[in-house]
Amino acid sequence: MVSKAVLLVAVLASAVVGVPAAASAESVCDTAWGSAAKVAAPGATGEMTDLRAGRHDCYDRVVFDFRGTSEGFQVDYVSDVHEDGSGRLVPLRGGAKLRIVAHSPAYDESFNPTYTYANRDELVDVAGYRTFRQVAWAGSFEGQTMVGLGVRARLPFRAFTLTDKLVVDVAHTW
Repeated sequence: MVSKAVLLVAVLASAVVGVPAAASAESVCDTAWGSAAKVAAPGATGEMTDLRAGRHDCYDRVVFDFRGTSEGFQVDYVSDVHEDGSGRLVPLRGGAKLRIVAHSPAYDESFNPTYTYANRDELVDVAGYRTFRQVAWAGSFEGQTMVGLGVRARLPFRAFTLTDKLVVDVAHTW
């Protein structure tokens, strides 16, 4: 009986003193990126070779891989994503749609594809992701490649390049 009383006093004392409970991952997320368009002027270009996605504590991430470098991009929320050249509507699941344009082609100088996919409507399996709903092909035309990203809602995002990558992160929450 004494040990239960001691435990109760310790719990109450920690509440009064203000010992914080374990913080959730969401409470320490620095995702104040906003939802306005992100743009970087075209620079050196390489060809797109792969596309992949990953889950993190605070955001979902999509990564474009390139042979060579890719410095230019435009990422923005749009009402609808349309294929470059044909204008074909790219249907996307989710409450909001991000258009991702990399200023690099998905083909080489001889117009041979450098990136291929099994299913244009499901480039990456994002089932179970908190924010992403669908990643779909929107074409590679006149030296740039476009992908549509269906997301749960219009959430903050960031876009940046590394030497041979374009990275787009979409936050789980505001």
